[in-house]
Amino acid sequence: MHKPDYYARIETPEMRDYGVYLKCDELLACQKPLAEMVNADELQFQIVHQVEELWMKLITYTLVDVVEFLEQQNTHRVVTRLGRVHRLMRLMTAQLDLLETMSPKEYQQIRLQLGNGSGQESPGFKLLLRMPPDLWRAFKASYLDGRGLSVEDVYDVRYDHGDSYVVAEALIEFDELFQKFRANHLYLIHRSIGLGSKSLKGRPVELLEAGARHRFFPELWDVRCDMTDRWGSQYGTVRDSISHHAAE
Repeated sequence: MHKPDYYARIETPEMRDYGVYLKCDELLACQKPLAEMVNADELQFQIVHQVEELWMKLITYTLVDVVEFLEQQNTHRVVTRLGRVHRLMRLMTAQLDLLETMSPKEYQQIRLQLGNGSGQESPGFKLLLRMPPDLWRAFKASYLDGRGLSVEDVYDVRYDHGDSYVVAEALIEFDELFQKFRANHLYLIHRSIGLGSKSLKGRPVELLEAGARHRFFPELWDVRCDMTDRWGSQYGTVRDSISHHAAE
């Protein structure tokens, strides 16, 4: 086996219609030349993060459509498009596992190639963070205010499992999956770099607390707490044991 020969075939594939349509020559040129990789894992590192950027591009593109469908009160389209987003978020989270195949030493060698950069500067991630306020405004205008409903009505007082509830649950699933992605990414940092590293941008404890507090749609989360508190006061915080009665 002669590595340079294989590297040449990887980097300059034979181009036919399929490859031309997908611009495979340009796509495969987006990584550093194989001969210049700092170690054998740098190609994986670049590809995983580039693919994440592509998924985030597709997620944002899809969410732009979701905002429009929310404004139109096109519930079927909203739910199916958000279903696509949910699957994309799961893909993004699962892909992070690939990066755990690198040793801390190999990770550090690659990290030095980033200069002062970090994942917090991801253009796709930063753009994606701008979408939730638009989603909430469109949902509130069309599925709450436009129908004379509050979040409490949708989930409890006038609960009927209707369109407003279904859309709200699709939004909160996106919120949940996004926070799971952030949590998994934080554990990846923990495993690869160590959260106690002084070189991290932001103190580790602050990163953890910020991640735990961050919610796209707090109203949809808070209503659950409010409902539980109401039920607790109605039924009592201390209830009779059902197992005790069953044993008698």
